[in-house]
Amino acid sequence: MHRIDLSYQLGATSPAPGTIGNALMDLLYAVRQHGSISAAAKAMGLSYRHVWGELKRWEQTLGRTLIVWDKGQPARLNEFGEKLLWAERQAQARLAPQIHALRADLERAFAMAFDDAAHVVPLYASHDDALGALREHAVASHKLYLDISYTGSVDAIRGLNEGRCVIAGFHTRQDPVPGSLTERVYKPLLKPGLHKIIGFAQRNQGLIVARGNPAGVTTLADLCRGMRFVNRALGTGTRVLFDELLEQAGLSSSAIEGYDRTEPSHHAIAHAIANGHADAGFGVQPSVERHALDFIPLVRENYFLVCLKSTLDQPSTQALLEILRSAPWQAALSAMPGYAPLQSGDVLSMRRVLPWWTFPARKATSRKPRR
Repeated sequence: MHRIDLSYQLGATSPAPGTIGNALMDLLYAVRQHGSISAAAKAMGLSYRHVWGELKRWEQTLGRTLIVWDKGQPARLNEFGEKLLWAERQAQARLAPQIHALRADLERAFAMAFDDAAHVVPLYASHDDALGALREHAVASHKLYLDISYTGSVDAIRGLNEGRCVIAGFHTRQDPVPGSLTERVYKPLLKPGLHKIIGFAQRNQGLIVARGNPAGVTTLADLCRGMRFVNRALGTGTRVLFDELLEQAGLSSSAIEGYDRTEPSHHAIAHAIANGHADAGFGVQPSVERHALDFIPLVRENYFLVCLKSTLDQPSTQALLEILRSAPWQAALSAMPGYAPLQSGDVLSMRRVLPWWTFPARKATSRKPRR
C-alpha cells in the first residue's frame, strides 16, 4: 500500500474546483491527451527536459515504468500508467462531494485572513471554562478568533515572554498573601513596566467529591484520611494554588494518597471521580455541574489575562478588551456557576492586584525662587 499525502494551493482562482491536484497525474493526463511528451510540455507551459525528467523520477520512485519509451515513436502511457490514471480519476469522482466540502471549509477559513474586520489572538492559558465560552462569544459577536492553547499558568506566561502568544491567562487568590508560593512562582515571570494585567473573571476553586459527599470531606485535612486524591499537573495554576493551601494549613503532600496522580484538566478530574477512580480532587465549579458531583468551595480567586505593554494597542488586543467590557459577555460570564466578572477588559495596576513589588517614592523636586 502506497501512502497518500494531501496538499492544497492558495490562489485567486482554481482551474479544477472539483478535484485535488496531483503533479504526476497532471503529467500523465497531459501525455495521454496530447500524444507526446513535447506536446504535453508545451500545453503545460513547461520544458520538454523538465517533463521528461519528472516522468523518469516518478518511475524511479514508484519502481514501475509509466511510459512506453520506443525510439522514434511518440511517448504514450503504458498499462500501469493507464491504470494509475484511471484509479485516480475513479477516486476523484467518488470523493467529489467530500472534496468540494473540504475546499469550501478551507476557503471559508482563509476568507477570515483576508477580512480586515476579523482578528486572531494567540492565547496561552490555564484551562478554564469561561475562556471556552469567550472564544465562541468573540467569534459570533466581533469576528475575533481566540487561538487558545491550554497549558499551565506558568507555561502560559513563559510562552508570552518568549513570543509564542500575545495573551496569557493565569489566576491567583483574590487576596494574594505576601511571601506565598503564588508570589514565589509568578513574581519572577512578571515585570512591571513590561507586562499589562487585564481583568477577566472571578471564580471558585475547591474540593470536588462524589454526589452526597459520602466520605464526608469538608477541609483539606480530610484528604489525609486515606482519600484517593487526583491532582493537577505541575506548572498549572491550580496545582500552585493547592500546594499553597497545603503549605498554609501545615499539611504534607506525602500524607495525601494520589497526590502525584495528575489529570490534564478540571473536567478530567471530575470524570475520574464520577467514574469511581478517585474520591476527591481540586478544581473549579463548572466541572462539578457537568458531572453531577458535589463541590466544596475553599477559595475565591481572580483569573487575569496579561499581555506585553508593546502589544496593548494592537487592534486584536483592543478588540478583545472591547468584548470583555461588553454587557452581553459579562452577562454570559455571570451565568456560569461560581463565576463573576472582575473588572473585565480593564487594564489594571499590577502593583494593586498583585502587591508583590515595592517602588521607591519619587523625590519632590524643589525649584529655586526666581530673582
